[in-house]
Amino acid sequence: MDVDAVRTRAADLPTEPGVYQFRSGETTLYVGKAVDLRDRVRSYTDPRSERIRGMVARADRIEFAVTDTETQALLLEANLIKRLRPRYNVRLKDDKSYPLVAFSDHEVPRIEVTRDPDEGAVAYGPFTNVGRVETAVKAIRDEYRLRGCSDHKYANRDRPCLDYEMGICSAPCTGEIDPESYAEDVAAARRFFEGETGALADPLRRRMEAAAENAEFERAANLRDRLEAVEAFHGEGGEAVSDRADDRTVDVLAAAVEGETARVARLHSERGQLVDRSRHRLDTPTIEAAGEDGKETVGDSTQTPAAVLSAFLAQYYAEREFPDAVLLAERPADADVVEWLEGEGVAVRVPGAGREAKLVDLALKNARKRGGHDDPVGALADRLGIDRPARIEGFDVSHASGTAVVGSNVCFVDGSARTSEYRRKKLTDRNDDYANMRELVRWRASRAVEKRDDRPDPDLLLIDGGEGQLGAARNALAEVGWTVPIIALAKAEELVVTPDGPLRWPDDSPELHLLQRVRDEAHRFAVQYHQAVRDEVKTVLDDVPGVGPETRKGLLRRFGSVENVREASLEDLTDIDGVGETTAERLRERL
Repeated sequence: MDVDAVRTRAADLPTEPGVYQFRSGETTLYVGKAVDLRDRVRSYTDPRSERIRGMVARADRIEFAVTDTETQALLLEANLIKRLRPRYNVRLKDDKSYPLVAFSDHEVPRIEVTRDPDEGAVAYGPFTNVGRVETAVKAIRDEYRLRGCSDHKYANRDRPCLDYEMGICSAPCTGEIDPESYAEDVAAARRFFEGETGALADPLRRRMEAAAENAEFERAANLRDRLEAVEAFHGEGGEAVSDRADDRTVDVLAAAVEGETARVARLHSERGQLVDRSRHRLDTPTIEAAGEDGKETVGDSTQTPAAVLSAFLAQYYAEREFPDAVLLAERPADADVVEWLEGEGVAVRVPGAGREAKLVDLALKNARKRGGHDDPVGALADRLGIDRPARIEGFDVSHASGTAVVGSNVCFVDGSARTSEYRRKKLTDRNDDYANMRELVRWRASRAVEKRDDRPDPDLLLIDGGEGQLGAARNALAEVGWTVPIIALAKAEELVVTPDGPLRWPDDSPELHLLQRVRDEAHRFAVQYHQAVRDEVKTVLDDVPGVGPETRKGLLRRFGSVENVREASLEDLTDIDGVGETTAERLRERL
């Protein structure tokens, strides 16, 4: 676009808060926020840097979205940067998006809290406080009884589910409520998210007062707490916070920029004691400038540590609890970010001396330090040449000679096990490790593609095994059409097996240690489940007189399978507690 095109487009924009995108074809080049869309876009007729000038020249159109408040514009910008990954924005590699409330595009809409609404859904937000959002949605379901199940679970039901029995769903799936009445309830719920607080607060208040009159004081107190959260819902971004006599929790942040990469170090202090530290890598955009020898890549001098801190603050505090104070090495370049944090009750300071200044100096040293030992996830991304795999899922299969076959699916987020997101599955009994792995990965991929898995998609899949297991898993991904980076880790020589071939990494590399932790945890979880299934499964041993459940478990734990029990000698059998000579003879005869 040239200057005249930008000026003409700006004249058509509203003078309201919102978010704008510079696009080229189907690609978003840059996402920005504005208090006044018209004035902000008009400023691009006089670009402030070579990076901006190059971006404007490559764009062929400008798109925009109006928001109700400046805070919503800030949060929507962060969500779009994460989802679209624009080339000319500073991007936090392990950022998270802000939650929205979505009503699905269905004749009987469901309500859900999500960060990636389905196409056609009506979404409200984004919001900074996920706890408050979940409280509001629970109150909505309690009052208007809207369904929360997936379309897959909704279809073909012949009786109401437990949500109906609990009074949080009116069971439209089985006709317990007519479509017109359900639509009225949806409309009332949407009015609340459109700003009509009374649509939910008024019935809550009536129920609270009724509970108090009936001396149901515990219920009244619960309803009071819910009412307070609902009434504060639309004040997000500017609600009052209690006066703090001291900074109980403090985040100390400093940034360093090197070429296309920036690092932000974060120190976390509670009650004056450092309790955590982390480093985060961000991508900073570059521009291409024509030189005497053709095109050359030039770093953008506008990406200063202050600009990186602005991007980091907005993207990092998605879904995370705000600290009482943030100490910074320098003032962020974007004043709106500081205003947003302060509106959330966060004290933002750039200390000049004393203990706080020493903490900032320590954070700055961490930001400037190279190497991956303090950030194995970032080191893994660099080694594999992929985006930072903040979410890694590991897979393994366990069985006993083809019986009691099970699979495990474990999850690590930012290098730490997320046990609440572990999954396991019984598989078809067969003595074929490749087929078993293919079935396990196809199960996970199918659930993801069909939106039947409530977990986010992973950034990397890790298979316990070698080239054969990796090939089987890749075939499963191809069959389903799920595109996720995938590698394997072979136990024997600790080789990292990629689609391009095996790699040998140094034994002391932190990225290898991270993969080993994921692989070993997947193996442990699979073996644990296999043992439980093996002990529960009914076998021919149950028909042998004198062999009860405990004896059967002892035999299977010792020999691993019925086949191995069949091949055991009388002497080996009588070594098992509960198996005498008579029972051992019966086992040999029956098997």
